[in-house]
Amino acid sequence: MTAPTGARLRPMRWWDIEPVLALERALFPGDAWTPGMFWSELAGCAGPVPTRRYTVAEAADGSIAGWTGLAFAGESADVQTIAVAPRRQAGGLGTRLLRDLLTAAAHLGCREVFLEVRTDNDRARRLYERHGFEPMGVRRGYYQPGNHDALVMRRDHTRPLPPPPGRQTPGAGGTPAPSAPTDREA
Repeated sequence: MTAPTGARLRPMRWWDIEPVLALERALFPGDAWTPGMFWSELAGCAGPVPTRRYTVAEAADGSIAGWTGLAFAGESADVQTIAVAPRRQAGGLGTRLLRDLLTAAAHLGCREVFLEVRTDNDRARRLYERHGFEPMGVRRGYYQPGNHDALVMRRDHTRPLPPPPGRQTPGAGGTPAPSAPTDREA
């Protein structure tokens, strides 16, 4: 699978942890995930009953351009992380990663998808809203350090995904919304 930026989407593997961690620390210096957190999440991708799905976007040069993670159980899923390398942002990769994650949730039979996003992250919130996420509430002091609030959002996954960026549904006027970069605020 190839993302608009030329990156190939594929399952995250153990050998991706180190390059992902390097980007994780650059993107989220105050609350970067630890190696153990990634190892634990990847362990949930295996076995007879997986509960996790992690994907990386691999650039043509072999570098990691972004990643995403999903936890699921029954008819619900929760976005664990979405991140795009700084030099790959604003090119549609965040949108592509989110759409891949939501498609996976649909294939898993999830009827709702949840996420958390910093209340001051307007770009990510707009991306999520374009994909049908609606605010549910606020978790005070969720992101540490800094005591930043998180907006909890939910997507009714029984509704179809909006058309991909650059495409309009027949009869829909106006111009398509531009894609926005994402970060791990989920």
